[in-house]
Amino acid sequence: MISEVGRSRFYWPVVFLCALSGLTSLSTVAQQSLSCSAQTAFPGAPQPAQIPASAANDSQVTGAAAITGTVLDTNHDVLHGARVTVTAQSSSAIRTLESGSNGEFGFTGLPPDTYQLTVTAPRMNTFTSQILLHGGETRLVSVTLSVFGGVTSVTVSGNKEELAEQQVQIAVGQRIGGILPNFYSSYDWNAPPMGAKQKLKLSFREIIDPVSLLTTAGAAGVQQYKNTFSDYGGGVGGYGKRYVTNFADNVTGVLLSRGVYPSIFHQDPRYFYKGTGSIHSRMLYALSAAVIARGDDGRWKPNYSHLLGTFSAAAISNLYYPDSDRGASSVLFNGLAGTGMSAFRNLLREFVFKRFTSHAPKVY
Repeated sequence: MISEVGRSRFYWPVVFLCALSGLTSLSTVAQQSLSCSAQTAFPGAPQPAQIPASAANDSQVTGAAAITGTVLDTNHDVLHGARVTVTAQSSSAIRTLESGSNGEFGFTGLPPDTYQLTVTAPRMNTFTSQILLHGGETRLVSVTLSVFGGVTSVTVSGNKEELAEQQVQIAVGQRIGGILPNFYSSYDWNAPPMGAKQKLKLSFREIIDPVSLLTTAGAAGVQQYKNTFSDYGGGVGGYGKRYVTNFADNVTGVLLSRGVYPSIFHQDPRYFYKGTGSIHSRMLYALSAAVIARGDDGRWKPNYSHLLGTFSAAAISNLYYPDSDRGASSVLFNGLAGTGMSAFRNLLREFVFKRFTSHAPKVY
């Protein structure tokens, strides 16, 4: 799991000297004057120059943020000439440069926003990741690209709590058609994990979302029309009972399978969009995600969180369902139905939802 940090500045004295010497291109001098600092997980990996204190202080005063770092290959050698792009989420502003002779890159003067960082190089895998920048903040990034067909990774230095909160902010901004929540789809394969606090926070956000509440009301209306849970009767009283039943189902299902159990088992409740490979391989991946989950350590393991959450919610429903709809068979049926619905939603996430989801990054 991985994220990013960095900053670079150039100095007005350099600009002034360049102006006196009659240079016609200020941008060329500025780019040659970039300096960046990145932490890397690889011993002996090249280290960019440190950011001068005066530049850091100036960035904090102006409120501008920065992203700097280093691009390496899997042999821990620097990659010169890699194409590095940052795209702002709110304004769609795009800035692009090439990594320097030491693999360094740097973007300064960035306004606070969520940015997509993309790194490409010939015959190498493409790296993309989202970075939330606050005013005066610096993100230091060390990206490792493999030969096409291998593994791409990024090492992030930063506060884990802050990175986890960033993932929540990214999630709640994702809506299908700008309306329907798509909180549990991650389009960043290298997204850092969320902590227990963030998992619970996102599950509560899903439960109280106005669209979720309206969906619950609609489901209760359909049940009223079809006379589901006939023991509840009709009229306003019957509808109220059906609404409470559906709301309780949603609360227990979401809270347990996406908040409580993922925190206990240290598993990520999100679906990680694959987006590459054959249709058959993507279908198998989407279906398997209902029973296999990524752990907070990055390893894949049985999806205890969702399975236990689904069946636990089905068991708890015995406390408030009508007597005629209780029992072990009802728990088994509802648990299996919940697992099947999860697999179906994953297929939609893999093949449909992304193209209609607001703030979803482009696939490169």
